[in-house]
Amino acid sequence: MQTQKNKNLKALFATALVVAVVGISPVDLAAIALVRQDQPGTGSLTPLQLKIERQRVRLNSAEQEERRDAVSQLGAMHHPDASRVAVFALKDSSAIVRATAASSVLALPRDESVTKLIPLLSDKDEFVRREAAYALGKTRGNNAVGPLIDRLLTDKEDAVRGASAVALGEISDATAVAALAAVISSQAGVAASKKNQKSKKEKNPFVLRAAARSLGQIGSPGAVPALIAVLQDEKVDDDVRRESAVALGLIGEPSSLPALRNVLTARDPYLSRAAHEAVQKILKSSINNGR
Repeated sequence: MQTQKNKNLKALFATALVVAVVGISPVDLAAIALVRQDQPGTGSLTPLQLKIERQRVRLNSAEQEERRDAVSQLGAMHHPDASRVAVFALKDSSAIVRATAASSVLALPRDESVTKLIPLLSDKDEFVRREAAYALGKTRGNNAVGPLIDRLLTDKEDAVRGASAVALGEISDATAVAALAAVISSQAGVAASKKNQKSKKEKNPFVLRAAARSLGQIGSPGAVPALIAVLQDEKVDDDVRRESAVALGLIGEPSSLPALRNVLTARDPYLSRAAHEAVQKILKSSINNGR
């Protein structure tokens, strides 16, 4: 009898400790207990598991803001088990919840998170598509390149195309070079390749800057002609030309030196500086590589 009493006291102490340290209310604990009844053999839960279970319960709330916060809390745990619970929110009826869930599943293994996120690129809501693109970039998953290229070339919303361009740079797969080059080439009046003829002339400065920057991140010499064409076209926004100069410096091809030197005296001092830094970077790289 005394032994059972001691066990009960220990259980009460453990519950109080969880409430104080983990931040789970007695009401939440009761709800979690009901959920766990359907999962026999699980035994006692660790503090992390209790945190996850609390958010799982909150995902069933009728309140949009509570579901959104639950997804955010799951993402902040940076744990695969938490991300697997957050996956359910990718199909939530609320766009803000789906968008929040996009970044909350990134603790999953790369291929798994990419597979879960790609369908969101076709979401009816612009915000969701944008956040899905950014999240896919953070996965660094090469199998996301194709879907992101499609969004870059065809999405009607500037924000989604820009996010797709940024993501392609983060993934840094050379197969994206042709599409990114087609985007900036359309601005400079250079004919796009047959593969990318479906892309329209890009007018949004953010998308153009992001595409140029991503070409620099990828670092493929195949991007040099398109970047030089943009750099030399004075009709192109100076911000885009500046990003092209920076990208050429990152790629480091000596063949781009004449074009960069031509803009060293450009009317835009920031462009001139970017060109100067790119020239120095290429020259230093050439010396180090014995070119």
